[in-house]
Amino acid sequence: MSLSRRAALKHATVVAAGTAVVTWTGPQAIAATPSPSPDPVDISGALRRHKAEQERVYTGKPSKNGWEMEKVADGGGTIWTRPLPGTALGGVQVRLGDVETALVHVIRRFHYEIDELRRDDLIGWRRPGDVRKGLAESNQASGTAVQIRPGFYPSGQRGGFFANQVVVIRDILADCEGVVRWGGDDPKPDEALFYIDVKPGNEQLTQVANKFRAWTATPGVGAGASADPFQPKRRQTAERLARRQS
Repeated sequence: MSLSRRAALKHATVVAAGTAVVTWTGPQAIAATPSPSPDPVDISGALRRHKAEQERVYTGKPSKNGWEMEKVADGGGTIWTRPLPGTALGGVQVRLGDVETALVHVIRRFHYEIDELRRDDLIGWRRPGDVRKGLAESNQASGTAVQIRPGFYPSGQRGGFFANQVVVIRDILADCEGVVRWGGDDPKPDEALFYIDVKPGNEQLTQVANKFRAWTATPGVGAGASADPFQPKRRQTAERLARRQS
């Protein structure tokens, strides 16, 4: 039986409507919607900022002992103010890591066994423009040296310490097993100066620093609790090192 004109029109309208719904919700319509594009990464700008930051901090030039000098301390490089446990000192600006551990041990033993230090008695990092590049004092610009009471022991002069104090200094250096040198042994003496005497990456420096860390973590051992530096065996060890470093 054939459909009436009205029924045929009604049927066509329903089919058309259903087709429209399917077409609107179909995957083709969804896929046609464009996805937002991610913002482009400004690689060149990031590289410029990184280079500017590096130039602000680093010199690209070594101090006398081979460590790179830095233009700032506490400013994004490797040189920061570090605490000195057991002292009233506010801290000292030195290179982080093994260098810090070794030099802090030296300072603390000096404080405990030679003379009590006050806030203005200690100088760590100095600006590269403030040190003489050909001398060991340039190591301060790389954060690998400290001066203890430079006003008491001026550069170029010897004999600022009493004999018993020198024995203690020698014993402190023996603790450091040769990775720290006393400026009093240099051809142009600087008896206030103590500095790292090995190149970056030296394994012995790491071993000595680990030893000091273990001492610090052990009650009754380390700075402030050392064995008698006047014991014959300790003096012999210290004197052998002194001959090697002279």
